[in-house]
Amino acid sequence: MTKPIVIVGAGQAAASFSSRYIMHADRLPVLLIGEEHAPPYQRPPLSKKYLRGEFQRERLWIRQSHWYDDNGIDTRFGTRVRELAPEKKQVVTDSGESIEYEKLILCTGSRARRLPDEVGGSLKGVFTLRSINDADKLSAYLDGKHRLVIVGGGYIGLEIAATARTLGHVVTVIEMADRILQRVASVETSEYFRTLHKDHGVNILESAGLARIHGECGVVQSVELDRGEYIEADAVLTGIGAVPNIELAETAGIECENGIAVDETCQTSIPDIYAAGDCTSFVRHGQRIRLESVQNAADQGDLIARILSGKHDQYTSTPWFWSEQYDCMLQIAGLSQGYTQTVIRDNSATGGRSVWYYQNDDLIAVDAMSDTKSYAFGRRMIEMGINPPMNQVSDETTDLKLLLQESQNKLLAERAGN
Repeated sequence: MTKPIVIVGAGQAAASFSSRYIMHADRLPVLLIGEEHAPPYQRPPLSKKYLRGEFQRERLWIRQSHWYDDNGIDTRFGTRVRELAPEKKQVVTDSGESIEYEKLILCTGSRARRLPDEVGGSLKGVFTLRSINDADKLSAYLDGKHRLVIVGGGYIGLEIAATARTLGHVVTVIEMADRILQRVASVETSEYFRTLHKDHGVNILESAGLARIHGECGVVQSVELDRGEYIEADAVLTGIGAVPNIELAETAGIECENGIAVDETCQTSIPDIYAAGDCTSFVRHGQRIRLESVQNAADQGDLIARILSGKHDQYTSTPWFWSEQYDCMLQIAGLSQGYTQTVIRDNSATGGRSVWYYQNDDLIAVDAMSDTKSYAFGRRMIEMGINPPMNQVSDETTDLKLLLQESQNKLLAERAGN
């Protein structure tokens, strides 16, 4: 019997691989194993439409449950893999079953970082939001309660803050850094979202570290800050980052460095084992990075499918992200780490704004708030290596489409001359 491609982890990367790989005529059988009982589903709506009750559970499915059977993909949902045995080319499940593979794809994702027990992390009413079950538990617990404290002023914390305010809860966000979004965005982007949330009634406390969560009879009552303040709370949501799920890979001897280390083809340090999604780290512009994004997971899963279908390809995608908060859509192209200056571009027609990040004279990223045009043209420029003059970008009257076309023609002429 032909051994299958075994996928461990049933998230976005696994769904992307499956969707692409079924197009290959001479494909190997595929076995998809996931710990959750649900099929692969979209996670971004969990903090937004699903938490607000606007999405039914089935609307989250990337593919309907029957799609996998219809396309000859064997599934084992609700099954945990406890061990990898690369020397035997096997995975071992919690039940003790050993499954042989021809190729193995690790899509184990990441998990929310939790607060330690000694500061109250195990009290009833302390939550993280990473899965459908997390969202269901948070929603049920908040029913009839009003005071939510969010620890962490990153994108997930701010998205949940927006949802909670929309539902009428009293929301406080505490951020230990000098400003919200400090790790991922410029001062200008931070100020934009600070104002947006304050206008909607969110209390944002920056330079405010968590000292302890206090409870009574094991249930959350208040949050104590490291500067001595107390905030009454019915529930606490922690959005303090994620940890890649690399334990299976590490134990099996696969090289890991801030994630499962993969090359430009998403292959790990052990032959016939690939990895995709939040659990992976890869080299971009000479630096090994790890991305937590739908785009990265989908693109890597798609790439592995092409490679296992006989194509010769590499991972070269430009990172992009998005975040919805109230009626504002934030779209991000590129990575802003290492920027030396920013340029602000306002869009009076939409009331939006974009922040363009430059490293010296090179455009490396764009944050676009309710400004889809700036995002689209900025992303295209980054992909093509075009560096538009800062004074033209900041001028709202500059036609970005024309600027892109002119820059593209100039770049093509330069390349032709060489």
